[in-house]
Amino acid sequence: MAGSANARSAGAASSASLALRLLAVALGIFFVFTALGKIDWLANGAILLERFQRALPNARPSARWYLETIAIPGAPLFARLVPLAEFCAGAALVIGFWPRLVAGLALFMILNFHFIDGSYWSVEFLRSGIGLPVIGGLLALAIGGRALPWAVKP
Repeated sequence: MAGSANARSAGAASSASLALRLLAVALGIFFVFTALGKIDWLANGAILLERFQRALPNARPSARWYLETIAIPGAPLFARLVPLAEFCAGAALVIGFWPRLVAGLALFMILNFHFIDGSYWSVEFLRSGIGLPVIGGLLALAIGGRALPWAVKP
């Protein structure tokens, strides 16, 4: 009886690991294609700067401070870093390289984007596929993505 309970427990753990692995691959593909959509930013930092400037008039006070103090002055650098970071995070999630660390860093990046555009306070955030599903998936990987099957081990 105890042996079958251990077997069920091991099977449940492997199912959960497999589910997290599939989630990592799906989010990785999402990030790779999100990065490819921003490839123009590498050559033209003004694209991101314009996006920040459009967000500024309607920004909440904390987001306004962040935009004026960090985001807008750093836009030329961020315009290059964001697509590269998204692509690297996506590739790392697909191959399973340090999934907990990568998911945590990608989560920080996504939370930052939503903070800047103020989407946390809109109903659309709750319906959007890039809101709660991505944040929830990254959080699940950051917490439980330790040893996933079919992953590159550092």
